[in-house]
Amino acid sequence: MAVDAPPELDDATLVARARDGDVRAYEELVRRYQGAMFRLARRMLQRDGDAEDVVQDVFLTAWRRLETLQEDAAFVGWLYRTTTNRCLNVIRSRKPMTDVGLDSAESSLADGHPERRAEVSQQMEALGRALQTLTPEQRACWLLREVHGRSYEEIAEAVDGSVTAVRGRIARARAQLAEVMKPWR
Repeated sequence: MAVDAPPELDDATLVARARDGDVRAYEELVRRYQGAMFRLARRMLQRDGDAEDVVQDVFLTAWRRLETLQEDAAFVGWLYRTTTNRCLNVIRSRKPMTDVGLDSAESSLADGHPERRAEVSQQMEALGRALQTLTPEQRACWLLREVHGRSYEEIAEAVDGSVTAVRGRIARARAQLAEVMKPWR
């Protein structure tokens, strides 16, 4: 007889339990969101090591400051905001590299077709270079919207700006990227 798995707890419940000292609840939150935070940080910073450091720091800080989170359901937005701000600080403190590698989702687009894999790789390298031409704030807004699917309101909160400013940054980023990526259409 198969035993049913316990129902999956929602984020707010896990946050409340973690705030009460339940380490396993916090570990589950980390498992759920570390991949997305790493992908965001890696795309913003272009260096795996820097992205790993940022994500580790974000989750350690979140654990230490969990009691300051006013609304349990706001945890994910808090993670995006903290990760984005840490990445922007790293970008401002150094000149970023333009080296971009394929992640597993991108490489799966070309599985089994060496010519297509090479083309996708070249496109991703071109996109990585194009992203480096954006301001850090434009890059953050564009990545949060286009790659991570965050709403304009969530992005505004993450970058500590207005929805109007976010829309403007994304529009400028899209226009600039479209121009640079014309040869790949």
